[in-house]
Amino acid sequence: MTRLFITLFSFLFALYAQPAHAVTTLKVGSLAPTGTTWDKGLRAIAADWEKITNGEVKLKIYAGGVLGNETVMLRKIRIGQLHGAAITNMGLVEIEPSAQVTSTPMLIHTHDEYDYVMARMIPVFEKRIEAAGFVPVAWTDAGWVRLFTKVPMTDPADLAKHKFFAFEGDPVAINMYKTAGFKPVVVASTDVMPSLQSGLINAFPSAPLGALAFQWFGLAKHMLDMPWAPLTAVTVFSAEAWAAIPSQYHAELRASAQRHANALNKEIRRQDAKAVEVMKKYGLTVHTPSATERAAWENTAKKTWGPAREAWVPPEVFDQVEALLNTHRASAP
Repeated sequence: MTRLFITLFSFLFALYAQPAHAVTTLKVGSLAPTGTTWDKGLRAIAADWEKITNGEVKLKIYAGGVLGNETVMLRKIRIGQLHGAAITNMGLVEIEPSAQVTSTPMLIHTHDEYDYVMARMIPVFEKRIEAAGFVPVAWTDAGWVRLFTKVPMTDPADLAKHKFFAFEGDPVAINMYKTAGFKPVVVASTDVMPSLQSGLINAFPSAPLGALAFQWFGLAKHMLDMPWAPLTAVTVFSAEAWAAIPSQYHAELRASAQRHANALNKEIRRQDAKAVEVMKKYGLTVHTPSATERAAWENTAKKTWGPAREAWVPPEVFDQVEALLNTHRASAP
């Protein structure tokens, strides 16, 4: 009887001494400064995931580029120092370049066109990204890129006067922009501010909300008010990190992440427009190109399309997006 009691006691002690569930904590990097719209969206996803999994899955967010730029974060994911990252499609090229097609200069003209294309292309992008060993869980806007410069620029003939920030890790894009007359200078995204201060660069492409959030506009107070290209953001995890999450949660977690991302889209678009007004109060001058100047910019942008199709993104992806745009425009009232 004593032996039975000891055995039963030992079993119960072992049972209650163990945690109710194993906790998986995933480290996620982001360039977005703490407190910005993008950062709040990522933290909302983290809170929802913890709730959905009853605390089994937690995300530890490293915001503000403390772990390095997008290229560095992706390298850390590959060696297991980091599990995931919220990146733009400019960083996504390190994994798989297809989504770069949306940032082809002046290929997509409006939010409506962008939404139409993304609704049909996300499954294509995701299949290719997953084949490269990553799992995308949420796609969202990162704003619409404009060109910011230290001195006014409204005509593409003046491009050679400006040294534009260019993302590292994408030499094809650099060559593509050179064909259009840009003078790209490769700088880590975390070094844009000191590079503007030193004169290494004197211009940069950015969504208004990004220019405000990172305070870059303070050193380049002229903005060309012409939508250059939409910027896409996506949160990705390594396949190994995703596999560490119990599979019964996968579908619900992805649905949750995309639901938050969809809500974030509306807020980012609203704040992207508002950011321009805020920056104007702090000295930003907005330059609206004339019809002639805009036509010249469109011709300049189109010079990048051939190189984009040939080397920046897979040709079949570029052709698919161009066909979607033609179909959508033909059906527009």
